[in-house]
Amino acid sequence: STIRGRCASECSTTMKLSPLAHQANAHDDAVWSVAWSGAGEGLLLTGSVDESVKAWRAAGDGLEMAHAYTGHTLGVVALAAAPNGLVASSALDSLIRVWSVDTHETRCVIETPPAENWQIAFAPGDEPAHLAVAGGVSGGVKLYSIEQDGGEQVSVMSLPEIAADKAKNSRFVQSVTYSPDGRRLACGAMDGTVALFDVGTGKLLHTLAGHAMPVRSLCFSADGKTLYTGCDDGHIHAYDAEHRSLTDALPGHKSWVLGVAVSPDGGALCSCSSDATVKLWDVGQRSCMQTMSDQAEAVWGVCFAPGGGKVASVSDDKSVNLYDFV
Repeated sequence: STIRGRCASECSTTMKLSPLAHQANAHDDAVWSVAWSGAGEGLLLTGSVDESVKAWRAAGDGLEMAHAYTGHTLGVVALAAAPNGLVASSALDSLIRVWSVDTHETRCVIETPPAENWQIAFAPGDEPAHLAVAGGVSGGVKLYSIEQDGGEQVSVMSLPEIAADKAKNSRFVQSVTYSPDGRRLACGAMDGTVALFDVGTGKLLHTLAGHAMPVRSLCFSADGKTLYTGCDDGHIHAYDAEHRSLTDALPGHKSWVLGVAVSPDGGALCSCSSDATVKLWDVGQRSCMQTMSDQAEAVWGVCFAPGGGKVASVSDDKSVNLYDFV
């Protein structure tokens, strides 16, 4: 299908983001990660280079901090949240900390070799037993147990070997996501490789071609049939995850695409970029409905609330933005 760069005003759809809250100086340094915990409104979680993770509630035109979690000794690069209130944070100190958003108590701490923990994802379901970790220099995805005091590695899924003349770090795996049914894992690497694995067997199902620069974010559609990828080439790709085909490329960002997120109903996609914007896309029409420029520097993460009615974004400018989504 072709991309129609039409404005929202020319569309019959009412899909729209409306600024709800802007929290300046939410952290003492750049904010690199965002996740939403719990059901409905839940708590908004943000992770920063300042080594902390903060939990927020919407309050008027701002955000009210509910709790600050400390324990990392270097910047937090990724967050994940599960429906049962578990939260995981991945940081540059080579630790992944898993805790309860309700009790604030640590569930387990996963220690990884240096530069082998980047993005993370809980297995789908109400009570996940495993956490998937984009393995950085290890060139694959690792699954860890998250039972109480757990943290053991239970399986490894590796990208195929690369030619000797290619840079060793080109298979650096930065991003990871589960399919909604939990049966497949997708990961993105620095050389543009996108790979799909069978979680049960740990085997590589296939790789998807189309990017040649780092794939920093990916997510499945609500039905699991489409995989969206965000890349440093400024494009978002939509792949048919079953048949390995590239079905669409969404241009529009002027720089690296740092995050992509699908709405719970599957009808909308949000992306964020180092061009300091958040874009809202109509998945059915494959068109950009809106571009938000409310943050001054690179926007590192974007996510929908579990209920779908809100969107949050976080930026290098230390701010957190909250939008109403209708």
